[in-house]
Amino acid sequence: MKAQIIAIGDELLIGQTLNSNASYLGKVLTDLDIEVQKQVVIGDEEKIILSEFASAWNNFDLIVVTGGLGPTHDDITCETVAKFFKSELVKNDEVLKDIKDRFARLNRTMAPINETQAMVPEIASAIRNYYGTAPGLWIENENKIMIVMPGVPYEMKQMMTNYVLPKLSERILPSGVITKRLTLLTTGIAESTLFSKFGDIKEFLQGAKLAFLPSQFGVKLRLTVTEKDEESAFNKLNELEQKIRSFAGRFIYGKDDDDLAEVVGNLLKERGLTISVAESCTGGNICSMLTNFSGSSKYLERGAVVYSNAAKVEILNVDEDAITAYGAVSKEVAIQMADGIQSISGTDIGLSVTGVLGPTGGSAEKPVGTVFIGLCDQNGCTAQKFNFGDDRILNKQRTTQAALDMVRKNILGIPLDA
Repeated sequence: MKAQIIAIGDELLIGQTLNSNASYLGKVLTDLDIEVQKQVVIGDEEKIILSEFASAWNNFDLIVVTGGLGPTHDDITCETVAKFFKSELVKNDEVLKDIKDRFARLNRTMAPINETQAMVPEIASAIRNYYGTAPGLWIENENKIMIVMPGVPYEMKQMMTNYVLPKLSERILPSGVITKRLTLLTTGIAESTLFSKFGDIKEFLQGAKLAFLPSQFGVKLRLTVTEKDEESAFNKLNELEQKIRSFAGRFIYGKDDDDLAEVVGNLLKERGLTISVAESCTGGNICSMLTNFSGSSKYLERGAVVYSNAAKVEILNVDEDAITAYGAVSKEVAIQMADGIQSISGTDIGLSVTGVLGPTGGSAEKPVGTVFIGLCDQNGCTAQKFNFGDDRILNKQRTTQAALDMVRKNILGIPLDA
């Protein structure tokens, strides 16, 4: 089955809203072995929408549309769908009841304009919206399918999960081959360095596919195998995964949708370890990441944002002379920060970060992007120096990632300089 994704919305064209729906839809459709061949973003203009619908309908088996289903004057997708299929708009009583029930639950008065959202093309089956008022649409005609959903990501995702994906799964015919995919997540290694570890990539893959997907946090390795049956595909995928781990295992922190903070949290929980964090340049971001997951109180004892030199001295007992001699951004101060937070909290691990995130504050000796991360445990204290880029927010995120990975390596016994 070949598919096109169409995102509708002026806000997407002008960059006011990030089109995160496209990446999500591309992934979940690919996981169903649906071949996404085209993605487009178009504005809220009937003529343009009709033209794109016509092109997509002529060339693809599946068209997935998001956006333009709200109650206001610029939300014209539903009416345009009806016009494209030459179908009347009819009131759907079930949808109207959903809308009224939602307003009642929220103790709000429903505006008359919201009733128009219960008008759906007669040709379509309504997809219920549990998080909003606009229903989705499922249309089957001429052995093709068009799916229309709201542009609000959490509304669209629940429709995909609860209705669209199960229904699509029923319609996908066996192709005679089995395709399986796995994404391994790495951090702390450059794409080119990682690639060089594989040697002759074609010989290594033996017909499988391996994509290198770099980001500011690391490189994703997407592995795809196609075999004649489920067992062969599983065995081939497992064999290649183990080979990749033999080359780059120390840099791999998870699979698919794993989050490094959750991985670290699980390791701490499994080993019965506790951690405390002293943050200067990240301003609490490390603790924020760790506490994104339920159960974090079992391992995160406390965090301290010690942005000023005075805070480092007063809260963590960092030596003022060390700050004067080496600077607040230094290996020596990072170690004292980690030791200080561990001492006052009594945790198994003390973690610290201090750096120059920019765009100002750098020097020839310590340019913008210079960061030191300190770590103390029962075996002593250490610190590592990192050199990131010029972007303040990216540096904050990269520092958080590097600090969490340093904890991961420490728990697993992986040399920190590896």
